[in-house]
Amino acid sequence: MTAKSTYKAEVVVIGGGLAGMVTALELLDAGKRVVMLDAATRERFGGLALWSFGGMFFVDSPEQRKNGIKDSVDLAMRDWVRYGELDPNDVWPYRWAEAYVNRCTEEVRGWLAERGVSIFRAVGWTERGYFVPGNSVPRFHIVWGTGEGIVLPLIERLDAHEKSGRLQLHFDHRVDGITQEGGQVVGCHGTSGAGSFEDCRRPRQGAQGVAARPMGRAT
Repeated sequence: MTAKSTYKAEVVVIGGGLAGMVTALELLDAGKRVVMLDAATRERFGGLALWSFGGMFFVDSPEQRKNGIKDSVDLAMRDWVRYGELDPNDVWPYRWAEAYVNRCTEEVRGWLAERGVSIFRAVGWTERGYFVPGNSVPRFHIVWGTGEGIVLPLIERLDAHEKSGRLQLHFDHRVDGITQEGGQVVGCHGTSGAGSFEDCRRPRQGAQGVAARPMGRAT
C-alpha cells in the first residue's frame, strides 16, 4: 500500500512560481507557518520567471525619471486601454489594469527593491504596437541578472524561513484537488513523484486556508 503523507500548516501555497514565492514570503514575514507545494523539482524553483528576461512594467519610475522619460498613471492607463482594446463592458480587466498601473511602481518595484532586487538603469521600449499604438513611452524595466536576478534573492529568503522551521517546501508534489469540509476549503490533495497520495490539511484552530497563484509574472 502506498504511504500517505500529511502536512500541517496555517496556510498551504500551491505552486512555486513567482506568484507562489511572493505569497509565501508575505505570509512568512507576517509570522504564519506555511506549506509550499510544487510539481517541479527544486532545480526549477521559480518556474518560468527563472528563465525569463526579467522585464517589469513600471510607471513613472526612478529609472524613467533619471532618463528624462515623462510618464504618468493617466498616460499609462490610456495606453493600456487602447492597446488592450478594452471596452466599457470589460469591468474586471479594466479594474485590474487600473490597480496595477496605479500601484506597480510603489508596491511591486518597492517590494522587490526591499528584498535585494536591482533594476538596470536603461528602460526598454517594448510593445509599441504594430496596428494599434501601444506604449507611448519606454516602460520595460530589466532586472540586473534577468530572471535569476528576481528569483534567487527570493529563494534565499525562503531558504532562511525553511531553516527556521516556519516553511515546509515539498517539490515533485502535484496537487490534484482541493479538500473541503463543511463547505470550507481546508487543504488540498495530490500525488508525489513516488506515487504516494498527499493530503495537506490546515489545523482547525487559527487556520488560514489555501493560496494559489495570486500575482503576476516577469517577462
